[in-house]
Amino acid sequence: MNSPIGLFDSGVGGLTVAREIMRQLPNEDLVYFGDTARVPYGSKSKQTVLKYSRQIVRFLRTKDVKAIVIACNTASALALDEIAAEIDIPVIGVVKPGAKMAVETTKTGNIGIIGTESTIKSGIYNDYIRELNPDITVVSKACPLFVPLVEEGLLEDRVTEDIVARYLQEMKEYKVDSLVLGCTHYPLLRNTIKRFMGDGVRLVNPAFETAKSLKELLGEQGLLNPNRHKPEYEYFVSDGVDKFISFADSVLPIHVNDTKVIDIESY
Repeated sequence: MNSPIGLFDSGVGGLTVAREIMRQLPNEDLVYFGDTARVPYGSKSKQTVLKYSRQIVRFLRTKDVKAIVIACNTASALALDEIAAEIDIPVIGVVKPGAKMAVETTKTGNIGIIGTESTIKSGIYNDYIRELNPDITVVSKACPLFVPLVEEGLLEDRVTEDIVARYLQEMKEYKVDSLVLGCTHYPLLRNTIKRFMGDGVRLVNPAFETAKSLKELLGEQGLLNPNRHKPEYEYFVSDGVDKFISFADSVLPIHVNDTKVIDIESY
């Protein structure tokens, strides 16, 4: 099946998911859309996130994609079920794969979830985790300043260390041993978070787990591209091409040559 995979995020954070798909599915073409004009989604209502997600899906369908990855925890939490019910191609989000891995890796039964305000408020990680194991204790924390810190490139900055310590102190107090990085931006703060939490805490990266789940899903449905070829990657944003390319070059294993701006409101 030679059609590309469609991937979207509220901004640039979904590039961490794109990176994992490029590594784990090297034969697959990708179409990435970052809604950089309307970022962040994390503080917006379900109604707004669903409207934005539907517009993006309509755009991706014009690219003849064979599957869609909602590479945004907020949109996965608030829009995935509706989107999946409305279209006839597979849709996968980043929440279930991350929740599953957290349950599989915890030894103490204390799992921490960090994410945007909307993701945490939705309780979706808690719900999935308790479906898998009702005896697990889940500690959730919204970390709204992490996204702007990442987008400003302050990955190893002193101010980032201070904010990480302020947000995550209670995770230490609850003695979590598995911490889900429940926003696609957060894996880029992995080193700072790891230093603060210590070696006894497993950091779960839903981006990695999502790529693994996507590979399994495409395989089950006979949609994997069997042809070994140099994959084609297309990038689209709703604003800010230069900033997107600069950020993409710091995240992806390849240089982004061309990114197009589209009027997503017209879809």
